[in-house]
Amino acid sequence: MTLARPLGKLKPQINGRDHDAQDSNKGHSTEPLPSRVSHHPITTFLTYRYHFLAISFSRLELELSSPVWGNKACMASPTRCPESAVVQFDVMSLAHKQANRCSDPCRYMVPGYTLWIEKLLNAPIYIHPSPYIPDYLSVDKKSSTLHRTVCRMMSLKFLALFILSLAVRTGASSARDTNGTLRTEELLLPQNRIADSYRDGSLRGSLILYNGRIHTMDKGNTIAKVLAIDDGEIVYIGDSQDDALRQGRFQSRTPRSIDLGGRMAVPGLIDCHNHIVLLGNRPGYHTPLERAWSIADAQATYQHRATGVPEGAFITTIGGFGPNQFSERRLPTLAELDAAAPDHPVFLSTGFNGPSTTNTLGKAFFESLPGDARVSISANGAIPAGLENGKALLSLRQRLTFADRKRSVRDAMAYAASVGITTHLDQGAFPATNTPSDGAANEDLWAFHQPFLAVYADGAGTVRLRINFLHMDNETAVPGVSQRLQNTFKFFGNAMVRTGAIGEFATADYAGGPVFEAAARRIARAGWRLEVHSLTGADYQTQIAAFEAVDAAVVGGIRGLRWVVAHVPLISGEYLGRLKRLGGGVNLSGWNFLAGTGNATSPAGPPFRRIVESGIPAGFGADGANIAPLSPWPHVYYAVTGRNARGEVINPGQLATRQEVLEWYTRANTWFLGGPDETQLGVLEVGRLGDVVVLSDDYFAATDEQLKDMTSVLTVVGGVVVHDAGKVQ
Repeated sequence: MTLARPLGKLKPQINGRDHDAQDSNKGHSTEPLPSRVSHHPITTFLTYRYHFLAISFSRLELELSSPVWGNKACMASPTRCPESAVVQFDVMSLAHKQANRCSDPCRYMVPGYTLWIEKLLNAPIYIHPSPYIPDYLSVDKKSSTLHRTVCRMMSLKFLALFILSLAVRTGASSARDTNGTLRTEELLLPQNRIADSYRDGSLRGSLILYNGRIHTMDKGNTIAKVLAIDDGEIVYIGDSQDDALRQGRFQSRTPRSIDLGGRMAVPGLIDCHNHIVLLGNRPGYHTPLERAWSIADAQATYQHRATGVPEGAFITTIGGFGPNQFSERRLPTLAELDAAAPDHPVFLSTGFNGPSTTNTLGKAFFESLPGDARVSISANGAIPAGLENGKALLSLRQRLTFADRKRSVRDAMAYAASVGITTHLDQGAFPATNTPSDGAANEDLWAFHQPFLAVYADGAGTVRLRINFLHMDNETAVPGVSQRLQNTFKFFGNAMVRTGAIGEFATADYAGGPVFEAAARRIARAGWRLEVHSLTGADYQTQIAAFEAVDAAVVGGIRGLRWVVAHVPLISGEYLGRLKRLGGGVNLSGWNFLAGTGNATSPAGPPFRRIVESGIPAGFGADGANIAPLSPWPHVYYAVTGRNARGEVINPGQLATRQEVLEWYTRANTWFLGGPDETQLGVLEVGRLGDVVVLSDDYFAATDEQLKDMTSVLTVVGGVVVHDAGKVQ
């Protein structure tokens, strides 16, 4: 058994620097996330025989940039270490007797340790039954050879500790910062036991929900009392717990049962247009303020957040909120933030580019930056929009490690689950320049998905992600789009993470033009979906006209590809009809909630009523969390009332009903996901995936003002509880 290629021959670099380059202060990288991360196949066997579990590594070669265990000279003086040090794990085996534990074969024991070793080695593990259990370890370093005989351990706990010790000594872990520095905390076993419910890359749990008002969102608007999920899929929907137990073939003889106490439940909500991947790459300990309606609410949010953040670490809020939502109609001051989080620097920034504000500790940090990086801040903590905001944001991003990004991903997923969104169609980011001109929506397009993929690989992903790919090509050869189409498969992945379309931008001239049409033709020939961004009264017209031209020019046309125009605040009935004839659709947003204006003669849009009456495929995408909240509930409020955050009616005559908006967030949104999702999500019926949200309030009985504050009290993904507010038994 050998590697496909020796790892010791490779030396990853970041912007021309060796991967072990560090900031002289704290070992944190001052470079952006690397544009490429190489993953190397390592064949690892988990072997079992008669209740014995063994782990074998064969000729694993890893390049090291830190002192190597077993080389005393290197340990004593790192400068004497060779530039390239190779460690070979010839064979390692440790056995563990599973007395009276499991016989199937160790299905309850293997997954946790499998995930741990995968995390340690950044490599897939393949299950393979084998009678061969070697019992020695050989480590070679260049000309030096160290042989150690390792006795069989009686506990996998010892196995984990042994490998952890070895990895820390050799630096042989792939869990590194963006500069390659070993992060030992990334080697620990996952605290979240969600990983135990991952099988075949997806969450697969079993439970019964009963005594609820379960809105299935099927075409008949069926309401049930009992829902049963087994191995991730719905196996029963009806009114009897006994029938659920009889009809479900549960892997567990006593599946978990949860009394909903009469609460309303709906399918897991789908957001067909947001930016959760950007949210998951935020610097600091990001803290949404989407349910804060006053400065006091914001202070309480930060006070609570501070209890779980290490002292001195930044608490941040970047996008997804605005001063109009506060009763004071302004941002918090330095003194108000000090009162909320005196032991943590705080940075909150609105929209794409500010303005922002900070507290005393944050002000001290930003003003201590050298040279042109220093941020100008007023006495009350205000940071102007534009350049100064950009410098502050850049300084925080430069200190992000890969471990930080993964933590932020987990936080973003947890927040999404808490507001009921279980599936996200992410729309990408603008290309990063790594200068102060970057705003909240800029990131490394080739690398910013990797923290999400790493979290899924850890078995810690708690919501479903669908990925659209944004490009900003500005020449008719459209190299970015072309590379993506040549090297990416559409709808590729599994039930947790899967590729989607090109969008919400393909080119810089997104409203139409020669580059846009060239990209659209290329996308059509490849048979891909395309989604485009539209905010004015002119861009949707040129976009739909370009769609028509491509449909006529490309063999097969685009009518089966489901091309989408997003946001459409001003779209007319004529162009809705033209897009509908092309087989297209529109996704809608309440982004005007935060800062929109309008009146009876000029509604802010989108024209919800006109869109419903047109019959065109429509769904809801919040466009969070940059210029709008990620939470669906302020958007629902806006769609059914036409009121912005100030309470002003800005979209009169174009309202949707609550039933229509709920359909847009569930069944209708599967049209925008496409692929297998269309028959697996959005409706609670037998055979579909078990994604369920139990709401904090009765959606149809709540007042309009209560809609804004709704949350999930219980969120289930694939039959696994991923959020529990403690409100149900």
